[in-house]
Amino acid sequence: QVQLQESGPGLVKPSQTLSLTCTVSGGSITTNYYYWSWIRQPPGKGLEWIGYITYSGSTYYRPSLKSRTSISADSRDNTRRTVFLQMNNLKPDDTAVYFCYALGPYGRQYWGKGTAVTVSH
Repeated sequence: QVQLQESGPGLVKPSQTLSLTCTVSGGSITTNYYYWSWIRQPPGKGLEWIGYITYSGSTYYRPSLKSRTSISADSRDNTRRTVFLQMNNLKPDDTAVYFCYALGPYGRQYWGKGTAVTVSH
């Protein structure tokens, strides 16, 4: 059973960079046909997909966020169980709960519990 745990700073100042970590247990990022996404939910709004990295290392981003977003995976060891989100030049509108999400074969889906990020002075 795959489990996901997000971590990161709760408060970031405008124009700064956000760095979030998704720690994967019960599986590996390189397991075939898994897609590892970051999704966020601003207060009072719906879910917004940010982007993903695939089991083979390919990435794809929401067009409106692509210029200031990067998703990567930890390749320092063979277990490869960490997915990173980096978002630059943060704005107050980036305030949201950020979720790590995995989609695998046969419709398998896994969610982290989310981590709240507030962009404010």
